[in-house]
Amino acid sequence: MNQRYYSLDVFRGATVALMIMVNNPGSWSHLFSPLAHARWHGCTPTDLVFPFFLFAVGNALAFVLPKLREAGPAVFWQKVIKRTLLIFLIGLLLNWWPFVQWQGDTLVFRHWVSPDDPERGIRFLGVLQRIALAYGFAAVLVYYLSIRSVLFVSSFILLGYWGVCAALGGPDPYSLEGWFGTAIDRQVLGVPHLYRGEGVPFDPEGLVSTLPAIVQVILGFLAGRYIQSQGEVPRLWPGAKPGGEPPYRMLAGLMVTAALLVLAGQFWGLGFPINKKIWTSSYVLYTTG
Repeated sequence: MNQRYYSLDVFRGATVALMIMVNNPGSWSHLFSPLAHARWHGCTPTDLVFPFFLFAVGNALAFVLPKLREAGPAVFWQKVIKRTLLIFLIGLLLNWWPFVQWQGDTLVFRHWVSPDDPERGIRFLGVLQRIALAYGFAAVLVYYLSIRSVLFVSSFILLGYWGVCAALGGPDPYSLEGWFGTAIDRQVLGVPHLYRGEGVPFDPEGLVSTLPAIVQVILGFLAGRYIQSQGEVPRLWPGAKPGGEPPYRMLAGLMVTAALLVLAGQFWGLGFPINKKIWTSSYVLYTTG
């Protein structure tokens, strides 16, 4: 029987439960504020669901990567590319659903770009697409790079994203109007394929803001590697032999790291606000913690 890592299962289950509660609040006209996303800057419990899924993806990766290393690069690329494409395709097809619609008395295929409004079409990116891309890139990085190199690349992404946002943004580079990534998404993806929930073509799962999301997966992976490095994993798996001291050292290390990440995210948020919709670097640290 395959062993299960109970802590990760519980974490994923709790995240799914929170997601269900967020998506089914009872009444959208009388919404309990913690069950709503932050309007722009800030972080509510609802804003934790998505990064928790990314963290869980990275954490699971830490436990399957040794087997992928043993199997060799060919198997690794086959599995990663297949999983990335499948998750991405499922997200895209969900955006496209339903694939047909009525036009007058005729049932027609739903167009990629609406013939009636050339600025409306099928949204290309989304939650599953971001999970797919972040997983794919993170898996390649942790497979081929050392832990030290992965930490360097992660730091470079977070700091570089901050610098580019500040340098290329408008007068308020972290606002809906001033964030530089929207212009890139419009050029690459096209206006018809962007999300319009903010009232303008703006995609909260756009291309540029996917970069720091890759780090979220990597940090989940590093947490899993830390647990493994402490030699405490067998005590956390079902079927483990009783006895032995509880993994206080490992848990203390996780708690201290979590507290430092939360504080670092809050402190960084003073200059680079915690924001889910543009997935700021401070948001990555805070939600990981």
